[in-house]
Amino acid sequence: MSLAGKTALITGANRGIGRAVALAMAEKGALVALGSRRPEAAETVREEIEKRGGQAFVVALDVGSTASCSEAVDQVVGRTGRLDILVNNAGITRDSVLLRLSEEDWDQVLDTNLKGVYRCSRAALRPMLKARSGVIINISSIVGLIGNPGQVNYAAAKAGVIGFTKSLAREVASRQIRVNAVAPGFIDTDMTGSLSEEQQKALAARIPLGRTGKPEEVAAAVCFLAGDEASYITGQVIVVDGGLAM
Repeated sequence: MSLAGKTALITGANRGIGRAVALAMAEKGALVALGSRRPEAAETVREEIEKRGGQAFVVALDVGSTASCSEAVDQVVGRTGRLDILVNNAGITRDSVLLRLSEEDWDQVLDTNLKGVYRCSRAALRPMLKARSGVIINISSIVGLIGNPGQVNYAAAKAGVIGFTKSLAREVASRQIRVNAVAPGFIDTDMTGSLSEEQQKALAARIPLGRTGKPEEVAAAVCFLAGDEASYITGQVIVVDGGLAM
């Protein structure tokens, strides 16, 4: 599986799943644009990629700003002449049961996790439509499929991403642009790392494969969807959850 000659923009690329996707795509030959609200944090990922022989550069990108999304895409295209792959990964959580969930926390999660996908995809489609080629991969979550107590805002946003993915895939298929989603389960990131050992054991016991996932396992699915091997796949949701949602 090769992504040689491709340019990829990844949002939220400075840590977690975004970082793993960036490293994997660079390893497969892509030139990776590392989008982040914290460019200084993404610089460490760029250095890591270059130490491994890959190519990457950092782009300041706030998915909560329409102007920032457009400017980031323009910067990538201006620098490389193309944008082949967009990975909408940036996201936040503001967890609470509904009766305690503030309207601000609802709005922030929906704005970042759902409207951010709209903003970045809309900006990326301009060069993709012109080229009549491209791949958009949206990071959803199994929470958007099965729900989770205390995450009504996150679940609503991630379910919205799935609906967005399927609708956009139908809109742009005639231009040879593919749109898919990956729905991770419980992955070893900062979020699960904050859980106690007892909580982590209880969580693993719910998963048929008996463990939480690794960011690299999500990245593998993203890379597959980005590559030519998946050229006949669009409008789909690939679930990477150890069997939790089946």
